[in-house]
Amino acid sequence: MSDVLDQLFTALNAHDLEAAAALFHEDYRSEQPAHPGRAFVGRAQMHANWEAMFAGIPNFRSEVMRTVDDGNTTWVEWKWTGTRSDGQPFQVRGVALFEVEGGLITAARLYLEDVERDWIDIEQAVQSLSGRRPRTGAG
Repeated sequence: MSDVLDQLFTALNAHDLEAAAALFHEDYRSEQPAHPGRAFVGRAQMHANWEAMFAGIPNFRSEVMRTVDDGNTTWVEWKWTGTRSDGQPFQVRGVALFEVEGGLITAARLYLEDVERDWIDIEQAVQSLSGRRPRTGAG
């Protein structure tokens, strides 16, 4: 994993917003392909987002599960945990693809989702996606 991303995860877990923001290019591009309306450009918006995250989740923690480096892109599987200031549990899992150039994070594509609190089995999930319930134990 790149030194820049190692520094980012350390800064996030220390809730050091200024250290984290300093690792992002001024024109940083963030995409969430599954949620296109969440895309934004700029270090300033990244700063505002994480300021709200740290305020709303005072015990925010990030854990890196796996990383893969591919040229100037690093794939990171991670989980975020904590308790929101309203007492609700916070848990997110997913993958982010970070682009790093010149010692700064220039872009990221995030595939992150809230971990479901209500148990939904595979048959229910398939039915929700397709409109059809699979046969149980089909083989």
